Amino acid sequence: MAHRDGYTAFVSSGAGKRLASTLGLPQPVALRRHVAGRPLVDGPVLVGGHADTPAIAAVRDGLVAAGATLVEAVPEGSRLGGVVVDLTAARTPADLEALRATLAPALKRLGRCARVVVVGRDPARAGSAAHRAVCRALEGVTRSVAKELRAGATANLVLVADGSEAAALGTVTFLLSARSAYVDGQVFRLGDGEAGTPADPERPLAGRVALVTGAARGIGAEIARTLARDGATVVCVDVPSAGAALAAVANEVGGTALQTDVTAADAGRRILDHARTRHGGLDVVVHNAGITRDKLLANTDADRWRSVLDVNLLSILAMNDAFLAKDGMRDGGHVVLVSSIAGIAGNRGQSNYAASKAGVIGLVDAYAVDKGLRRRRITVNAVAPGFIETEMTARIPFATRELGRRLNSLAQGGLPVDVAETIAHFASDAQSAVNGNVVRVCGQSLLGA
Repeated sequence: MAHRDGYTAFVSSGAGKRLASTLGLPQPVALRRHVAGRPLVDGPVLVGGHADTPAIAAVRDGLVAAGATLVEAVPEGSRLGGVVVDLTAARTPADLEALRATLAPALKRLGRCARVVVVGRDPARAGSAAHRAVCRALEGVTRSVAKELRAGATANLVLVADGSEAAALGTVTFLLSARSAYVDGQVFRLGDGEAGTPADPERPLAGRVALVTGAARGIGAEIARTLARDGATVVCVDVPSAGAALAAVANEVGGTALQTDVTAADAGRRILDHARTRHGGLDVVVHNAGITRDKLLANTDADRWRSVLDVNLLSILAMNDAFLAKDGMRDGGHVVLVSSIAGIAGNRGQSNYAASKAGVIGLVDAYAVDKGLRRRRITVNAVAPGFIETEMTARIPFATRELGRRLNSLAQGGLPVDVAETIAHFASDAQSAVNGNVVRVCGQSLLGA
């Protein structure tokens, strides 16, 4: 459920817009979000870069097939829907001039909710010191550009490995699309895996069985809806006390409901048995279940500390013992964990929650390099939501809530669907080269890194 943002409504009106301009107040715009049948971008996509631009060459046909009109110069009399700049061939700091030369004129001609995507090499795989410096410089440029953009536009960075340029198509397409509305100033790293090609781009999860924990309401319910929209059969899991709401979500998405406490010792095996018995197996796991028990650390007792760690972190470890075993989820599957900006930046009064969500990031780091999982082509990634408009954030005191909404480059809170879209992106076989990523869905919050 979206919660009304009265400030945004006011500054979108005639009088409010004039007042905001006069006083220099933030002027958030309605973000462009995915609607079936709408074009990938609103306007042509300018492509450019340094030297022979191997990434653009590898993804060009796929972008055109997805509906993008690619141009190599800013067209007269029209606004750009996006810009893709390929710096994968850059080797020295002087080569960064191509990025400036492409972006500087283009940024003046961006349309509403336009997209900027920079593609480069992963600095961890660079050779010389100069090459590594150039690769790392792209992150600073992209994050800075993201903070300069207006009218709902975003900028993100895609880092590829040698030979994985074609695998970048899915990520570049996602970042150009309306599905990435609240993803801004982020870095996506691609490894060596080969990306699959869904038979139906509008239903990339067709034939897949997906699990969503904490699915009865809020972000979890929206994740279930989005995965089902993309073709997945969804197993919806939540605690027995949420049984009625859980059944309603499962019925809505055409999936099945399983009432279980994720902290139970047999939760993982019980969920896996349900998925196999009812649907034949398990392909996608989304660890979304989580709780908060906020107090200043000085006032946090052992029970309050333990309950949050048990649900938000230890339950994932325990369930994954079943899901990631050789007889667990099917090979080629995808695991997506839900962390939080609190796990990156910390948050006053949430030391237990921040510990659990930072621990989730540690799990991603560990699973991503697990040789057994890599042999089985199982990817593990995480999303870290920022300020998302939910029933929980609607109860935050007004002043704190407004700060949470405005302290990001898009000057507004995100919606549960924004988190769900990024999770669905990670859950697709088209992203099989994307592994070990933690992407913030926060509108480029000014908190944290």
